[in-house]
Amino acid sequence: MKTEVILTSNIIGLGGESDQVRVAAGYARNYLFPQRLAIPLTQANKRRIEALKQRRAEREAHEFNTMSELAKGVTKLICVIKVKTGEDGKMFGTVTAGMIADELKHQFDITLDKRKIHLAHPIRTLGEQEVELRLHHDVNAMLKLRVESTTPLPATTEAPAGEGKAAERTEKRGKGRHVEAAPVEEKAEATEKKPKAAKAEKAPKAEKPAKKAKAEKAE
Repeated sequence: MKTEVILTSNIIGLGGESDQVRVAAGYARNYLFPQRLAIPLTQANKRRIEALKQRRAEREAHEFNTMSELAKGVTKLICVIKVKTGEDGKMFGTVTAGMIADELKHQFDITLDKRKIHLAHPIRTLGEQEVELRLHHDVNAMLKLRVESTTPLPATTEAPAGEGKAAERTEKRGKGRHVEAAPVEEKAEATEKKPKAAKAEKAPKAEKPAKKAKAEKAE
């Protein structure tokens, strides 16, 4: 069963002050009326509509100014979201609007209804990205997020680096040995040349006895 009521407060998803809406009778009786969020639609209560409209205009003007200032501030912020990931770097689950609202409160003391945080697509990857904040009818802003992993990197990831260093050392050693080989070849060539030079020097010495023998025969 439905009943008509006049809202006296702004209720997201239902309406604002002075709006006449139809709601479930039990919802109005058990929640709206006791919380003074609405009044029954009667001729006497209709006289209050103008006053409620004035209250609504003042509230919306205040919200517009507040959200405009907030929009200027959040564009300069980076909200960090910590998530758990597997060894392959993939996230467990997704980043939700509720998580972002909690971190805005925790990191910057900004209280924001999670329904004002619009996620165009599920956030399942690490890194920086932007989400839209629909702060007011006429005020939107972009908030930067940085999604980081709380899972420590496995120790085995350091092995390739060690192997790379060992390979560099081996390569350097190999290059050193190659460079040292050149002087050995030069020494070998020098060794081969020296005996020839020695033979050339000894040749004239062998001729002296022969000359002496010829001189003795001539006498």
